Amino acid sequence: MQSSYKNQTAGRLGRLFYVIGPSGVGKDTLMEYARERLSQAPVIFAHRYITRPVELKGENHIHLSEAEFTNRLQRGCFKFNWQSHGWMYALGTEVDTWLNQGLNVVMNGSRGYFEQACSIHPDLIPVMITAPPETLRQRLVQRGRESVDEIEERIARASEFVLPATGSMRIIENETTIEEAGEQLVSLFLENLA
Repeated sequence: MQSSYKNQTAGRLGRLFYVIGPSGVGKDTLMEYARERLSQAPVIFAHRYITRPVELKGENHIHLSEAEFTNRLQRGCFKFNWQSHGWMYALGTEVDTWLNQGLNVVMNGSRGYFEQACSIHPDLIPVMITAPPETLRQRLVQRGRESVDEIEERIARASEFVLPATGSMRIIENETTIEEAGEQLVSLFLENLA
């Protein structure tokens, strides 16, 4: 696989894919699927810096204490940063280094931070992962992290979210198999590399 991508990044800027979706939609699962499939491609999956401790299941992020996070923020180490559910999130300035090398970069974004991210990087490509409310409910119950009330709160938030009015928004329906939706993501992340 590696040789088939050789020299494809020369002289071009990479594209930034901003992946969003409600809790339970399977965003982390699909991104992990795509990460494994594209391990030899010129596509980088940016790690997020989060003040939430790392769990055995879930996102492979870099844990920072609040003091470490604040120190890096004050020193200009982050391209994007936001707060959600009591935690601090960021992506580093290494994102620009990768884009300048012609690599496509995939980031796990926040719906609430979307407009600000667009103002920082207007050319980003938003990718929305969706699933019906009942599917979200089943997945959240199976995940076992939230109470019934918290699950219903998340479902309500998901239904209230209005897709941004942008012609570049890509939508991936995650209703059937991981492979089906995952292959759609793989194809999307390879855009402009052929």
